[in-house]
Amino acid sequence: MENDSDSSTDISDTEMDEYKDKIYEEIKEGKHKVQNPDETFACPYCPKKRKQGYLYNEILQHASGVGKSTGKRTCKEKANHLALAQFLEKDVTGASSSKSVQNGADPLNGCNRNEAFVWPWIGVVVNIPTSRAPNGKCVGASGSKFRNELITRGFNPTRVRPLWNYHGHSGTAIVEFNRDWPGLHNALSFEKAYEADNHGKKDWLAENENKSGVYCWVARADDYNATNIVGENLRKIADLKTISDIMDEEARKQNSLVSNLTNLIEIKNKQVEEMAEKCKEASASLQNVMEKKETLLQAYNEEIRKIQASARDHYQRIFNDHEKLKSQVETQKKELEMRQSQLEEREAKNEIDRKTLLEEMEKNATKNSSLQLASLEQQKADEDVMKLAEDQKREKEKLHNRILQLEKQLDVKQTLELEIEQLRGTLNVMKHMGDDGDAEILKKVEAIMKDLKEKEDDLDNVESLNQTLIVKERKSNDELQDARKELVNCLKDMSIRGPIRVKRMGELDGEPFLQALRKKYSEDEADEKASELCSLWVEYLKDPDWHPFKRVVVDEKHQEIIDEEDERLSGLKKQVGEEAYKAVASALMEINEYNPSGRYIISEVWNYKEGRRATLKEGVTFLLDVNAKASRTLGKGDRTARNLSARGQSVDKNWKNCCERVVPYSWKF
Repeated sequence: MENDSDSSTDISDTEMDEYKDKIYEEIKEGKHKVQNPDETFACPYCPKKRKQGYLYNEILQHASGVGKSTGKRTCKEKANHLALAQFLEKDVTGASSSKSVQNGADPLNGCNRNEAFVWPWIGVVVNIPTSRAPNGKCVGASGSKFRNELITRGFNPTRVRPLWNYHGHSGTAIVEFNRDWPGLHNALSFEKAYEADNHGKKDWLAENENKSGVYCWVARADDYNATNIVGENLRKIADLKTISDIMDEEARKQNSLVSNLTNLIEIKNKQVEEMAEKCKEASASLQNVMEKKETLLQAYNEEIRKIQASARDHYQRIFNDHEKLKSQVETQKKELEMRQSQLEEREAKNEIDRKTLLEEMEKNATKNSSLQLASLEQQKADEDVMKLAEDQKREKEKLHNRILQLEKQLDVKQTLELEIEQLRGTLNVMKHMGDDGDAEILKKVEAIMKDLKEKEDDLDNVESLNQTLIVKERKSNDELQDARKELVNCLKDMSIRGPIRVKRMGELDGEPFLQALRKKYSEDEADEKASELCSLWVEYLKDPDWHPFKRVVVDEKHQEIIDEEDERLSGLKKQVGEEAYKAVASALMEINEYNPSGRYIISEVWNYKEGRRATLKEGVTFLLDVNAKASRTLGKGDRTARNLSARGQSVDKNWKNCCERVVPYSWKF
């Protein structure tokens, strides 16, 4: 409670030393709980952490790390942990002996391994001072007080339990130690310490009447089989075992564990080999599909070339026939004009000739009328030829559009075939995983089988649904962008760490600046200067007038890369170093790729495992995996799952709402 109230206000850097000394004195006085009964340690300033059973080295490392951190920790948090580290280094007694046992010292040195001990390790305490209460019962000191005394002396018991009978406190107690080998070491040290003080078992059993203080020893077979109150309690809570028996039992357990793990590894290796074989088969099938696609594309291109050649030949024949008819009409017209001139010359010869000429002229007039009609017909034929040429041009455009449409249709068809092969591969993997009897996997297999059948039906009907798919494609593209935005929002709301997370594209990493400036300045001054320098470069990145890029040709394509000779960037490299320069260059490339016009930070779904922009399929798959793991955790029924059941239901509900926003209705075939 005191820690919560103190966290509402922070202290300055100059007050840290004074505050640390104050907290150190409070820990020494016992106001903050540091040491647990089971010889482990707890951090009183991190109560929300699940782990509260640190070993000595772990708690010392935790306290020193937080106290010397340069992150977002407050000055109070740092001072609290520095005080805890000082207390652990100077005032924790018994830590050296515990550490020596943990660091490899053998607790069994000097022990008879065939001697029967009471197990778990238990010590016996007798001759505890008692007094008579007003009600006539005997009372004595509490077990926790004696336990704290033993902990102070470095014996680290887990519990001291006074023994009571119908008279009250019997003046005896049993001391429980940890069940491991360090616990045996502590028990034997406890016995030897009292033997050295002439308060061991032999001293208690000696026939002299001058006995004062408590006598202690480690319980063995004679204590276990005794008919007194100590023997009765030992037989209720413990067994008799030799050290050799305990070591053999541990060896059997370890061998059994190793055998089980070996069998599990062999099973997993077989499963991996089977899955690799199935992946190989799927790859071969995919290769066959690609080869068939190439063959169909070549045949299609050859057919298109034949159609185009036939259309050109047909148009050329029509044009040649038209030219031939036009030349014939011109020749006949010239002949008639010549004959008309001859008739006009003969008109003056005689009347008969004139009459004949008139008749001929009438005939010629009739023929001229016929020729005019023929000329009109020829003109009409010319217009028809032009229309035919325009029709040929339109048919050619339609043919070209048809080619593009067929190419798109072929791509859609091949895409569906590839998706079917992928679904079949996924189905094979799911069926293989379904051997374990997981109901969730079986449901997924059924869903994939249903989806596979529907996609096969779509493949059969793709020719008739071509135009509909084009319209749906445009709509799906819009929904894809909306779904990607919703995926970004969902991942922002989730506090789960994983390979698929939201990355702020164009955000400047300040860690290289801080690391470089720490080499030149003190820690506090480096933090301040790094913050100022990062703020300055963030403003530079937002400046639309600054464009430190140059265009180069890579594989016959123009690309923009960082101009290393830019004045600002070269100055940054000289002043701060290569790592800071790389951080700015990376932010520039991200801004230029994702938002070159606005020059502000945008959020993007990122695959941190492969270091690239994640696909929508990967994001949705990640959400499905998260939900599946949450369902499995809630279904186990252990204590952790029961404690988190209410929280898990809330997460599951939020996940379902997220998926409904990310996956559009039109995607659910």
